[in-house]
Amino acid sequence: MDNMQENTIDLYGDEEIIEVIDLNEMEPDPDDLADDLDDVDFEDAPDDDEGWETDNEMEEDQDDSELTFSKHTGSVFCVSLDPVTNSMAVTGGEDDKAYVWRVSNGEVLLECTGHKDSVTCAVFSHDSSMVATGDMSGMIKVWKVETKEEVWSFEVGDLEWLEWHPCAPVLLAGTDDGNVWMWKIPSGDCKTFQSSACQATSGKVLPDGKRAVVGYEDGTVRVWDLKQGNAAHVIKGQDGHKGALTCLACNKDGSLVLTGSVDGFAKLVNTATGKVVGAFSLESGKAKGPTEETESNSVESVGFCNILPLVAVAYLDGTLAIYDLATQVLRHRCYHEAGIVHLQWEESSSVVSTCCLDGALRLWDARSGGIVSEYRGHTAEILNFTINREASLAVTVSGDNQAKVFCLQRPDR
Repeated sequence: MDNMQENTIDLYGDEEIIEVIDLNEMEPDPDDLADDLDDVDFEDAPDDDEGWETDNEMEEDQDDSELTFSKHTGSVFCVSLDPVTNSMAVTGGEDDKAYVWRVSNGEVLLECTGHKDSVTCAVFSHDSSMVATGDMSGMIKVWKVETKEEVWSFEVGDLEWLEWHPCAPVLLAGTDDGNVWMWKIPSGDCKTFQSSACQATSGKVLPDGKRAVVGYEDGTVRVWDLKQGNAAHVIKGQDGHKGALTCLACNKDGSLVLTGSVDGFAKLVNTATGKVVGAFSLESGKAKGPTEETESNSVESVGFCNILPLVAVAYLDGTLAIYDLATQVLRHRCYHEAGIVHLQWEESSSVVSTCCLDGALRLWDARSGGIVSEYRGHTAEILNFTINREASLAVTVSGDNQAKVFCLQRPDR
């Protein structure tokens, strides 16, 4: 049964949200959101260096990258760009460290140390002033980028995901025991959203800043009201997935969420009503039973196009599927040589990018289904990547212990 600890945070005032929010008209004020946390009773809870080389120094047969960051001494699992300038990257790896570095020249701005396990989450706050790093064991640290100091740390159960609030210094995390944590940083004011004892495998704060969508190992999806602390909607049973949630994404205004699962399905959820309004599958809607779950074609990544009514779904078998949002018809299949790890749409075009276990980054035109360009340089699988707002560069991280910066050139730019 969904419940939460008795502490409450009045993050968002008293208004009740009953319709989809137009963010341009009703964007929450960061100061108000932060100030609302002040009266709550909660539990309290290094040197510059360089580790990069230019592509001219690489000895691989093909390296299309502009710069290689090689400070990590183990596989690199995660990467984020700072949201304000897109000039800094943070990467976390198997060496129990994260680095904040300039994408222009690879200069290390901050080395995040003190973790006890592989750093699998590393993200900048909404104003780029802080970076949060989390390791597999559940140690979470927050660093002030400008002063290079650790300003907060906390230890939870095994960490599944970590995300900043879109417009306030509030950090959320999902853990192996099914809890979702929310802290005000750096004070550490804390509350938890509790559910059945299974992993909170993926989570996303919606653009209105008032709700978060969380997917769980048992296939359940919950839309949490961050002010009230209750699950406004629970999608489970026949409407839910038949296997663990692997990924989720929301459209630009947060009215729709797309969820992906090991059951091979991507489901479209109306966040205002909690109703499943669409289902996407390469198997033409054929449901799989629990015994078939491990054999199904797991969905690894999902995303919405901002300028066209399209969604992209990436599968473990290497298929990138482009679906029409309104009709749920499959428009294109884009084939890869190996399983797809992650996809990302460009901010203002119909191009969607994918990284793959074969070590390549590919750009696809969702209108035609054709490949736009392909970038190579890694000697192992790409484990994650991100693209800047202008879609002019991508930063990739890999099992080869390296991060690379690729300049994305297209004829239309």
